Amino acid sequence: MAHQQRSRPHLSPSGDTEDKDIVALLAPRLAHFAGVARTEHITRAAQDMRVPQSTLSRAMVRLEQDLGVDLFARRGRTVSLTPAGRTFLTSVERALAEIEKAADEVRADADPATGKVAFGFLHTMGSETVPGLIRAFRADHPRVRFALVQTYGEAMLEKLRAGELDLCLTSPVPDAPDLIARRLDEQKLRLVVPADHPLATRRRIRLTEAAEETFVTLEPGYGLRRITDDLCKEAGFKPRVAFEGEEAETLRGLVAAGLGVALLPPPAFPRPGVVELTVTSPRAAREIGVAWLDGHPDTPPVAAFKKFLLSRRGSLLA
Repeated sequence: MAHQQRSRPHLSPSGDTEDKDIVALLAPRLAHFAGVARTEHITRAAQDMRVPQSTLSRAMVRLEQDLGVDLFARRGRTVSLTPAGRTFLTSVERALAEIEKAADEVRADADPATGKVAFGFLHTMGSETVPGLIRAFRADHPRVRFALVQTYGEAMLEKLRAGELDLCLTSPVPDAPDLIARRLDEQKLRLVVPADHPLATRRRIRLTEAAEETFVTLEPGYGLRRITDDLCKEAGFKPRVAFEGEEAETLRGLVAAGLGVALLPPPAFPRPGVVELTVTSPRAAREIGVAWLDGHPDTPPVAAFKKFLLSRRGSLLA
């Protein structure tokens, strides 16, 4: 059978069809094409895929018209692939396999017993709080998986909005129209000073007494940096910042080296070389909350973990 080149859809200068996207045009027919190509018989393929034979025949004709290429040589209900058809089938089967793999992955992630939760949290909660939470949750959900992201607050909110996270623990508790946030607990902040600092003999301090000190802080954009700036402003001064970092324990190291003082949450383990003072005024604490994207549907494992976190209100850091 002679194979004639079919007329091709009119293309714009960019190479795209003027009135249709070629991918959207072809995608619904690819599985039908693969079924016909594997059986090389229209009637048998229609029975296997449970579609009317006439519908399948018309779909293959339209597919060839849209591509502008003969994919089959026809002999009644029997067909055989042309060279172009064999080339097309190789890529179609690869594409269908990737679609099947993707479908399996998303179904697995949504499985109530073995699904996945993408969970973000602050660096300062990574050594003790979050491992304890996950351990407690998995007592009743032992096979739920977690994709953990440890970063600062603004970055977590960006990942929530991008769909990369399901939930996050952050501070301050965000107030944004596209997010839902719930306060879970609060964490006291301490003024951390070098062990040989004149203030190291104290147990308590008013923050205004540190007005002349050099501070080491997290970088702008971090929630704890904003809280530090706000507390110092409330105490009547603007902190003189000598060093900015990305992680609280690094700041403790800088304090231990005598490079400044810092307002930080309690450490998971005592750090030598520093003394941590209770701040009596202003009230130095940060709220910890859980946030998620408004209108974003939860899979069963995400819903279960969200319910678990909300049940820990007031005892998250216990």
